[in-house]
Amino acid sequence: MKRFFACFLACLLLIPLASCGGIGGGNEKYTAYTLDYFDTVTTVIGYADSKEAFDLVANDIFATLRRYHELFSIYDSVDGINNLKTLNEERSAVVSEELLDFLEYGKAMYEKTDRRMNIGMGAVLSLWHKAREEGLLDPVKAALPDEEALREASLHCDLDALVLDRQTMTATLTDDKMLLDVGALGKGYAVEMAAKQLEEAGITGYILNAGGNVRTVGTRADGSFWLVGVEDPNREGEYLSTVPVADASLVTSGSYMRYYYVKGKAYHHIISPDTLMPSEFFVSLTVLCRDSAEADALSTALFTVSYEEGLRMLENFPDAEVLWLFPDGEIRTTEGWQGEM
Repeated sequence: MKRFFACFLACLLLIPLASCGGIGGGNEKYTAYTLDYFDTVTTVIGYADSKEAFDLVANDIFATLRRYHELFSIYDSVDGINNLKTLNEERSAVVSEELLDFLEYGKAMYEKTDRRMNIGMGAVLSLWHKAREEGLLDPVKAALPDEEALREASLHCDLDALVLDRQTMTATLTDDKMLLDVGALGKGYAVEMAAKQLEEAGITGYILNAGGNVRTVGTRADGSFWLVGVEDPNREGEYLSTVPVADASLVTSGSYMRYYYVKGKAYHHIISPDTLMPSEFFVSLTVLCRDSAEADALSTALFTVSYEEGLRMLENFPDAEVLWLFPDGEIRTTEGWQGEM
């Protein structure tokens, strides 16, 4: 948790230095934040003619994030809606158009990432989540999930078992042991939906930061790009790269963000679908592309494959740029990476 807030503060401190965009010619900067959604700190920074005008925009953003947070929850029921908890428990449910759109997007990304970004891995991830929570509560008794249980759970992760029917607005899990878990995609998707609301309303000069999922809407007032830092996990307060961003998203996945210790070794939360263990190819991986949902999905998918396999995957995402940080400290980027190193 301490590491998470250090990452958040590093990103938050850098962004305002480069942010002077506006809405309707406004030149006063305002900031709003919340801890209520997606188990993270969400910050909105923007410029408006008045605090009242800014608050209207920020409140709309937070309302959108709340709606998707409730739809994507696998732990809490919500009165009046069928969410992912409903679907995991009842195996079939009539869902809202927003949730059906998301599930269709998740299935599309499953195929586009060679089945690496999988919202159907809940059976495996739930075992890791339980082990991590127990290990954090009682570090002396911290343990890995049972290997046989992981192997059994992995047999129930084929997303083809999620069947969607748009005519009846129904989602069905045909594998009775499959569980959905959208932690690798949900936050980025929700941020993208909020950003699109601003764009459709003609609002520019805003930056959304949901726990490191950064999405900019428009440029600065003078037409220059925003500047966003990619944290160096090995040097507190330093950056691997500073990146000019406009109407785009920057998302980082890292082994240092959420983890626990077993017998002195750290085990992070990004689980390989091949080994069913935390992936060890990289320390962090950052994706820059237009769409926050795509950036979120790619940052997880690429984290679980080798650099060479990742380059092949990126052929499906020609507009994405990537920065890889290897365990030995080496940094590699795609040719189009524009960040200052």
